[in-house]
Amino acid sequence: MTQEDPAHSAAYVQRFRDLAAQGMDLVGEARLVDAMLRRGSRVLDAGCGPGRVGAYLAEVGHDVVGVDVDPELIAAAESDHPGPRWLVGDLALLDLPSVGISEPFDAIVCAGNVVTFLAPSTRGAVLRRLRAHVAADGRAAIGFGAGRGYEFDEFLADAQAAGWAPDLLLATWDLRPFTPGADFMVAVLRPV
Repeated sequence: MTQEDPAHSAAYVQRFRDLAAQGMDLVGEARLVDAMLRRGSRVLDAGCGPGRVGAYLAEVGHDVVGVDVDPELIAAAESDHPGPRWLVGDLALLDLPSVGISEPFDAIVCAGNVVTFLAPSTRGAVLRRLRAHVAADGRAAIGFGAGRGYEFDEFLADAQAAGWAPDLLLATWDLRPFTPGADFMVAVLRPV
């Protein structure tokens, strides 16, 4: 995406800065994840972008690591939200122990349609790498919209093949139940 539009990352960062300045609620995803956790839990913000979700989780007392493939988005996260550890990295190759982060995470959040931006050939690898970084009793909350090239059933099959099972399927980050015609899915997954 950034190869096709070199200004994309800067525009994305500015969009969320503008929305925050307007008082928009930008942390619904983070509130859901926070509700699942004990205070002081370890959270991986996978595909963290400029850090809005991970920053909120850190502010309410969690130990957060954010990873994104885009260095410009990580630079914005570091600038706008100091505190969490922000890392440039490819989720398909995620190996946090190699950078000194060996303890598993209590939760993984993957918001903002991240999974729909993955190359189809890397989807399974990403789900396996996320599975490798979660605690045995941890959870992942992954949300994305319909019509973005990754069907919900295909995602759930990929998740199962990567060692995940659904605990809860929602149609929104604000806890509305998932229904067959839903245009968005939040999958709360547990490792198996």
